[in-house]
Amino acid sequence: MKVIRLLTTLIFAAMIVPLFSQNQPEADRISTSAGDVEIFFIGHGSLMFSNADYVIHIDPVRSSGSYENLPKADLILVTHEHNDHLDTALITRLKKPSTLMFSNGAAAAVVPWALVMMPGDVKSAGKIKIEAVYAYNIVNERSKGNPFHPRGVGNGYILTIGSKRFYIAGDSENTPEMKALKEIDVAFLPMNLPYTMTPEMVADAAKAFNPGILYPYHYGDTDTQKLVDLMKGTNTEVRIRNLK
Repeated sequence: MKVIRLLTTLIFAAMIVPLFSQNQPEADRISTSAGDVEIFFIGHGSLMFSNADYVIHIDPVRSSGSYENLPKADLILVTHEHNDHLDTALITRLKKPSTLMFSNGAAAAVVPWALVMMPGDVKSAGKIKIEAVYAYNIVNERSKGNPFHPRGVGNGYILTIGSKRFYIAGDSENTPEMKALKEIDVAFLPMNLPYTMTPEMVADAAKAFNPGILYPYHYGDTDTQKLVDLMKGTNTEVRIRNLK
C-alpha cells in the first residue's frame, strides 16, 4: 500500500511540474563575466533579470503577465509612474526586507521606501552598477507642447553586470542622449505609437549606438517585422519576444 501511495505521489508530482514550468515566462540567457544573466520576458514593459540568484524586477506590473511563480526582488527598477509601469500592490508583494528600489521621483512619491534616481545618477546594488538616463518624447504629444513623456521626468536605466551593459529605455523616443550611448550589449527599446517610437525611430537609434542585441518591447500591435527588415545588414541581432 505504501508503495502504491508513493508511486501515486510521484506521478502527481511529475504531472504538476510541467504545469508550473508552462506558467514561467519566456527567457533568454546572456553570458557575462559575472555568470549568466537570465532575462524573463513577462510582457509589455515588464522584465525580470536573474544573475547568481540576484533578482531584478523592472517595471513589474500585473497587467503585463503572471508573477505567480516568480521570485521576490533583490532590486526593483521603475522607469516612471504610468500605470503600465508602476503597480504598487505588486511591488509590495515582491518586496523583501532587503529589497532596494530605484525609480523616478513621481513613482517614489507613492512608494515611500523607494530611492529616487535622476538622469545622470549612478548607483550600485550588490555588484551591479545602475545608471539612470533620459527617457522622453521629442515628437509625440498629448497636445501642443505637452509630450506624453516630458524630458527629465522618467528614466531609462543602464545595468552593468560583469562585462555586459544592458540598456532598458523606458518610454522614450530616439533622443540625442539615446543615440549617443556607447558600448551597449543588450538594448530594450519601446516601439508603439503614439506613446513611444515607430520601427523607423527604433532603427534610427539602434543604428546610432549599435547594441549587440536589440529587443523591441512595449510594442503593442506594431509590426515587428518592419524593424527586422530595417536592421538587416547591421551588426545588431534583433530578437522578437512576446513583449506586446
